[in-house]
Amino acid sequence: MHGVKEIIEEAESLPVEERAMVIDSLLRTLNPISATTDVEWVKVAKRRLAELRSGRVKAIPGDDVFAKIRERFEK
Repeated sequence: MHGVKEIIEEAESLPVEERAMVIDSLLRTLNPISATTDVEWVKVAKRRLAELRSGRVKAIPGDDVFAKIRERFEK
């Protein structure tokens, strides 16, 4: 049986996509999502994708978003 430290070290060595899957799986055990919630999130994601593709909204680069967050919390 692995201890927590070993499990974390092993998880850290995974590719980013697999780490995200592990995180998602663990979070679902703490806060299970209902099927209704999943359906609603899919609707939101599809709507947002359509808005981006149509040009109705403009994407903001992640670096810009994180810079604004850091700036806000440094005050």
